[in-house]
Amino acid sequence: MESLRWWQRAVFYQIYPRSFADGNGDGIGDFVGMAARLDYLRELGVDALWLSPHYPSPFLDCGYDITDYTGVAPEYGTLDDFAAFLREAHARGLRVILDLVLNHSSDQHPWFVESRAGRDSPKRDWYVWRDPAPGGGPPNNWTSIFGGPAWTLDPATGQYYYHAFLKEQPDLNWRSPALKAAMWDAARFWLDLGVDGFRLDAIATIFEDPELRDHDLDLDMDALVDVNTLTPEQYERLMGRQSKQPGLHELMRELRALVDAYPGDRVLVGEDDDLTFHGSGEDELHLVFNFPLMRARRLTPGHVRANQALRLAALPAGAWPCNTLGNHDSPRVWSRYGDGAHDAALARLHLALLLTLKGTPFLYYGEEIGMADLQLGALEQVRDMAALHRYARLVGRGGVAPEAATRITLATTRDRCRGPMQWGAGPNAGFSPPGVATWLPVHPNAQAGVSVAAQAGDPGSLLGFYRRMLALRRATPALVAGDYEDLPEAGQGCLAFLRRGAGQACLVALSFAADAQALDLGPVGGRARLRFASAGRAEGGLVEGELALGPFEVVVAELG
Repeated sequence: MESLRWWQRAVFYQIYPRSFADGNGDGIGDFVGMAARLDYLRELGVDALWLSPHYPSPFLDCGYDITDYTGVAPEYGTLDDFAAFLREAHARGLRVILDLVLNHSSDQHPWFVESRAGRDSPKRDWYVWRDPAPGGGPPNNWTSIFGGPAWTLDPATGQYYYHAFLKEQPDLNWRSPALKAAMWDAARFWLDLGVDGFRLDAIATIFEDPELRDHDLDLDMDALVDVNTLTPEQYERLMGRQSKQPGLHELMRELRALVDAYPGDRVLVGEDDDLTFHGSGEDELHLVFNFPLMRARRLTPGHVRANQALRLAALPAGAWPCNTLGNHDSPRVWSRYGDGAHDAALARLHLALLLTLKGTPFLYYGEEIGMADLQLGALEQVRDMAALHRYARLVGRGGVAPEAATRITLATTRDRCRGPMQWGAGPNAGFSPPGVATWLPVHPNAQAGVSVAAQAGDPGSLLGFYRRMLALRRATPALVAGDYEDLPEAGQGCLAFLRRGAGQACLVALSFAADAQALDLGPVGGRARLRFASAGRAEGGLVEGELALGPFEVVVAELG
């Protein structure tokens, strides 16, 4: 354990600043509110916080369209408020990493305003500008990840600018030495303030094919409404020349050298699942998300086994795994993996999976109380511009009736997983004062026990389970530092594996079935002492011969 670095031992907790805690009563979360909830996070048992973007922004892409890389959005407070939050987090032993958005800025950023002022602007090459195609129109047939062309014409200068996402998010040109220096200065600004690292947004899209070659996907692009409807093979052919281009790994090594120059072991976490971003294991990113684990519509023992076999075998020497099941872009765990009949048991099972697999776990705010996806009732409630953009394309190019397009938009918007944190059962669930209009609606289930206040004093609640599981992980060296060894003979409905290391060996048995399962302990020596169980077992008792698991039961036992 002592040989591991802090980010290998830590459990991370992602906070969406707009939705966590409203400290000034305006319906929007802020740093004063977050600072007031730090004791809750420390008592929960997490070790580090990842903040989604807190920078000034028009909020057309939920804060990922930035107008100042070294500022704080006024709705979240001031730079002094941020510094106070960071100081108080560190005083409680909580590390803090920020979202660093490298691929693009807002079109309202002063850099882009100056860049588009004229072809001779000193910052013209800070963004990707190109002349029209010889016959007119965009320089090539590239598409935006949010749908539509990836090029927008600036009539004043007669050139197009490139944007991998919304047209209000022009791509930064990392081939410009001056732009790169300015972005590294922004990173140093936050590191100088004491942040513990960065989660790097959309890193695969930082560079584009410099020859601007067309993609060769044989598809009616005018009829394409959403790239997420493509198969993985189609997506690769469509976006291959807009992502993972030469120069990317060199840039990551440069950033790694920058953060390594700071004391305190700062960390870089990549929003990608490509293990090559680890580089040699010591010279690029520290952590890369295991997104393939969470992409399954339903988690099964077979999927987890196959995922772990592939990911752990492919890790470069010296690299460390990183697992998550949810974030600000995906449906909440409760809604995504629930089955309507066993939602609470499944929520416990999936947390246990995250905390017992090898690697650094990332949790998403509100999962610990079972927050579910918001069910918005009208298009006017949607704040996710990408969803509204998709709605317009459904109605326009897709020929979908507005009523049907509205239903699709409300069922798929990312706003569903970004609702206000549910602290209590009163009006606005304790997120904002009663009578204040919150930026997104509060889920009505806050009045039915899905809140911190309702669960805090109940050891049998989901929150109580989170606290117990987090405490178990912290107190069990093998669950943090041990190697992973699959036990494939566990059976179809059961996932069982060993974690061996740090002078300890533990058996983890997880039932993914709604009926009883039996696990033969013979392959692990036939005898183990119970450390943790999700239901009805006395901790400390011996488990011998065969372990009978109840529906969706979690068991952790120490061998020997």
